[in-house]
Amino acid sequence: MKKAPDPSKAQSGIKKPASRQERRFFWLGLLFVSPWLIGFLLFQLYPILSALYYSFTDFNIFQPPEFVGLKNYITLFNDKYFPVSISNTAVMSFIGMPIGLVVSLLLALLLSKEVRGMPAFRTIYYLPTVVPIVASAMLFLWVLNPEYGLLNNFLSLFGIRGPSWLSDPKFTKVSLILMDTWRCGQNTIIFLSALKAVPQSFYEAADLDGAGPIKKFFKITLPYIGPTIQFTLVMGLISSFQYFTQAYVFASVSQMGQSITGGPKNSLLFYSLYLYINAFSYLKMGYASAMAIVLFLIVLVASFVVMHLMEKRISYDVE
Repeated sequence: MKKAPDPSKAQSGIKKPASRQERRFFWLGLLFVSPWLIGFLLFQLYPILSALYYSFTDFNIFQPPEFVGLKNYITLFNDKYFPVSISNTAVMSFIGMPIGLVVSLLLALLLSKEVRGMPAFRTIYYLPTVVPIVASAMLFLWVLNPEYGLLNNFLSLFGIRGPSWLSDPKFTKVSLILMDTWRCGQNTIIFLSALKAVPQSFYEAADLDGAGPIKKFFKITLPYIGPTIQFTLVMGLISSFQYFTQAYVFASVSQMGQSITGGPKNSLLFYSLYLYINAFSYLKMGYASAMAIVLFLIVLVASFVVMHLMEKRISYDVE
């Protein structure tokens, strides 16, 4: 006669030991993800922890790091270039980046129309994204040249004298926004795929109710692609806070071979560029590490605030 199971053992939550096959599957799964785990530990987690450690030290690569406590952080917040770099970065993050997203969405709406030759138009609008950023920056150095640039020559046809785009502090960031807007093909493709996923039955029902194009856009299209907008906005925000390459090229040319400082009146001194200057021009690796940690915290807080604000206005229930 079989013994009845002990209720005390059944309620104790004791799990049976994993079988041989389950252990084998576990180790096989671990083996397959091991390249990613090794890459994450070596190239992401280790640099992050190293930067956190070096941010509390005085380190210049050639000498052992010397612990200085919070000195780097105190110096950073008293640095006169810190608010300049933050304000320049904020312009690109909260003005330039949203402009690029709006243009991307408008282009996606145009490219979503079923007209003859549309695949060719989609390819043409996406091509600037394929061009490397440095090559795009060099191209726009020619386009925005105040004397013989294409843009100023075009404006002169209407009797408008174009500004000195790259040497006037008032227009340096406008120049970057123009170039970034020209390279908006990636977000356009993302928005286009989201627009194609909107069920046509929604628009047909709206037509029966007599809704116009504007009402259909704000009542159907915009709410449906809300999660996509949230994704592109957060990713664009993270990317714009690390704005570097375009500013580096523009500032290096505007300085005419001199040391990189941030362009005319430091109008191109973005936070990442200033971090680079401290790290590789002045070899203040401990100070640069402190800047990196502060940037991480700023991006973390900004992303959390944006997601929190948008969560209240976005519905993931598309039925």
